[in-house]
Amino acid sequence: MVKSKQRKEFGDYQTPLPLAAAVCDLLARLGNAPAAVVEPTCGRGHLLLAALDRFPQATIAVGLDVDAGHLAGLRGTLADRATGRKVQLVHANFFATDWVGMLAELPEPLLVIGNPPWVTSAELGSLDSDNLPKKANFQRHIGLDAITGKSNFDISEWMLVRLMESLHGRSGTLAMLCKTAVARKLLFHAWKHDFLLGAAALYGIDAARHFGANVDACLLICDFRPGCRRKHARVFPGFDAKQPVLELGWRMERVVADVKAFDRWSHLAADGTDRSCVWRSGVKHDCAPVMELRAVGGRWYNKRGECLDLEPTYVFPLLKSSDVASGRTAAAAQGMIVTQSTVAAATEPIRLSAPKTWAYLLAHAPLLDGRRSSIYRKRPRFAVFGVGDYTFAPYKVAISGLYKKLRFEVVGSHEGKPVVFDDTVYFLACPSRREAERLARLLNSDPAREFYSAAIFWDAKRPVTIDVLKRLDLQKLAEHCGGVGHDAPSDDES
Repeated sequence: MVKSKQRKEFGDYQTPLPLAAAVCDLLARLGNAPAAVVEPTCGRGHLLLAALDRFPQATIAVGLDVDAGHLAGLRGTLADRATGRKVQLVHANFFATDWVGMLAELPEPLLVIGNPPWVTSAELGSLDSDNLPKKANFQRHIGLDAITGKSNFDISEWMLVRLMESLHGRSGTLAMLCKTAVARKLLFHAWKHDFLLGAAALYGIDAARHFGANVDACLLICDFRPGCRRKHARVFPGFDAKQPVLELGWRMERVVADVKAFDRWSHLAADGTDRSCVWRSGVKHDCAPVMELRAVGGRWYNKRGECLDLEPTYVFPLLKSSDVASGRTAAAAQGMIVTQSTVAAATEPIRLSAPKTWAYLLAHAPLLDGRRSSIYRKRPRFAVFGVGDYTFAPYKVAISGLYKKLRFEVVGSHEGKPVVFDDTVYFLACPSRREAERLARLLNSDPAREFYSAAIFWDAKRPVTIDVLKRLDLQKLAEHCGGVGHDAPSDDES
């Protein structure tokens, strides 16, 4: 159990020797010939050892690690090698190391190679770990993004951003095994801040085979070249692939999945002038056992199995992300208690207008009052988030953010009440069925599908986001489609 906790806390996934050798072989085939090799979190040193074998011209190699036991084992291994005299091993915490100063003392070209911890700041927080950088919101998210989860990050992301900043202006290569999502965030950071990058590439690896980790992962290679600012990266399925499967690129201040396909549809990109359609997310409550209900035999039950007697005033039909993704939107067997009509609305009136509902909320107050997200601080008791007039619109065009399916569904009211969604669903609020059907036809059209497909990374935990959805200008799309959706009104205009 101690070893398991340590592995979680330090993201301790040692690189297998065959993978380390394959990484260095690939770097050599790509023309790397470093004068100095650095492994910032060397662990048992498999990558460092492979680099020493593959790049004999390197005059110095430096390995750092926070685990003295790993370093002791590596010293023993190096003692039996002729190349061991080139190596400096340093017992140090990554977060307390002056990387700019350290790299400045090494000859160019540099090779900074490694496999940094595969763990997030939230996971470390749950372990009460102090193996964290001092500043949690290092991406400088502001406002809502900073308090609703975007400030959570992979520790490797923080580390690799620091290494990239230290290599800026130098001649060398960064080669890191990491989650593919982390690799894209690093490219975003580098391209956004105009780092002096030459070629960049992602080579897929089998993380389940090598590390027993069920995650999409890759080898990220970034060449730093003074005076060079290239903003695209080729993506290869594996180390032996001769041709990339696609090319990432920097467009509209974002990283897009397929730059060539995106460029074909760039005339549909939003420029911020069309404010007629605003994407929204479903209701966030962070307490499903209490707030989400299921209808059985005409009665409501919560997720704890309790049969409830509630006034209908604050209970609304609910569709989950899985319902929307599968097209099961004609009826809702679930419900959600929505305690507010806007984020500023008081909840105290529930006591008088729906006393049974208020009593139910009070009975489960320990769970509701214990919600950890900071969005509920200084808010009315039992508050929810992500509510407004749009939440109660009679019609909506919705899409799931979690599933690898680009399909927009028209959702109408159920039994006279507007349908609400969980917060992994995104939607446009519509006043009529006609408007909802028109927008759905546009969004399900081939141009829209190709535009979004070029921008979406389907391996992401939540592939579809509001950020992606709002990149498409629906007015431009309507003009391009020549009036798609301008049919005669349907019979149901309410």
